[in-house]
Amino acid sequence: MATKVILHVGSPKTGTSLLQEMFFAERERLSEQGILYPAERFDAHFLAALDLMDLKWGGLEAQAVGAWDRLAAEVRDWPGTVIISHEILARATPDQVARALASLGGEVHIVLSARDLVRQIPAEWQENVKHRRVKTYADFLDGIRDPERSSILGQWFWGVQETPAVLERWGAGVPREQVHLVTVPPPGAPKDQLWQRFAQVFGFDPQAFPAPGTRANHSLGVAEATAVRRLNEQIATAVPNHHYRALVRESLVHQNLSQERASSRISVPDDVWAWAEQLSRTWVAEIALQGYDVVGDLDDLVPQPALPYVDPAASTSEEQSAVLLRALTAMTVEAARLRDEIELRDAEIGRLHGELAAVYATRTYRMKQRLVAAADNSRTAAVGLAAYRRLRGKNSRST
Repeated sequence: MATKVILHVGSPKTGTSLLQEMFFAERERLSEQGILYPAERFDAHFLAALDLMDLKWGGLEAQAVGAWDRLAAEVRDWPGTVIISHEILARATPDQVARALASLGGEVHIVLSARDLVRQIPAEWQENVKHRRVKTYADFLDGIRDPERSSILGQWFWGVQETPAVLERWGAGVPREQVHLVTVPPPGAPKDQLWQRFAQVFGFDPQAFPAPGTRANHSLGVAEATAVRRLNEQIATAVPNHHYRALVRESLVHQNLSQERASSRISVPDDVWAWAEQLSRTWVAEIALQGYDVVGDLDDLVPQPALPYVDPAASTSEEQSAVLLRALTAMTVEAARLRDEIELRDAEIGRLHGELAAVYATRTYRMKQRLVAAADNSRTAAVGLAAYRRLRGKNSRST
């Protein structure tokens, strides 16, 4: 049984992708130090989280069946420290939390990373857009400010972003000193400060395991996010989810539009900033009373003055035209690459068909065909075929 389980449960948009990339890429080196990151594929912990929480996720849930139990079995079999990390675990219900903790065994430590709301709100809207949602930014802001949280959007947002509630759910069955809150430093802090904080709570050397950058969650600007949202409206029923993930989210957004943000950063209106600032101060006071282990500073969760607000609905035609041209260029290049792949595949298939046809045309192959056909109706031919196969088997072993 694992002696220690470090369970990182979120929240989204708090550096989780960088952390998980390092754990996956360095799992062999971590294993040499007695630390298990159990994952045969990069999204193994995501699938386990889907399974634990019985979540639908664009068809991926079919691959997730049984994933949590398999992960938990690996944890129980490991004699040292185990790390599990995925941000959607933040949304787990009390019953799901209880099941998770019971299945892992050992000394469980809960880790939650959190960032101020004024940065989280635009980040979550962008994430919605990248998952083919079509809700405007204005409607998104209305949805998360609804005190009844009546929409699916509002329920999801607060399920993963309401820091005191997530800590309460996951920390209910764990000693307070084993519940760790990592705060994301404010803008302008040293670039490696968050990595240093993660290293402190997870117990790895930040110099030995430098933060990778290939899966960083790059931000979209106002015009870029608006263009993708409008694209989602146009292809709502025309493009299956697996093609959307590859073509839009990965190729267009991650590899192109977010690499060179040309428009203004997405911020929040003044009234939303004031609301978020007041709510954040309430959270900080509440968390301070609970006795959790805070890695960083609770004041990091209080928003700094926001950037000037640019309404995505008022994005200029010049900005939109530039983004749309970049998008069209990127998708044309990707279409050409895919056509090249198809042509190469078709050429290889044609070559293999030609080789098979040449074999089928030989006299030896035609004789074998006749012998096999005769063996179906003649015992003598069947005995002869069996003898031939035995002889061929011995000859192939001797060579």
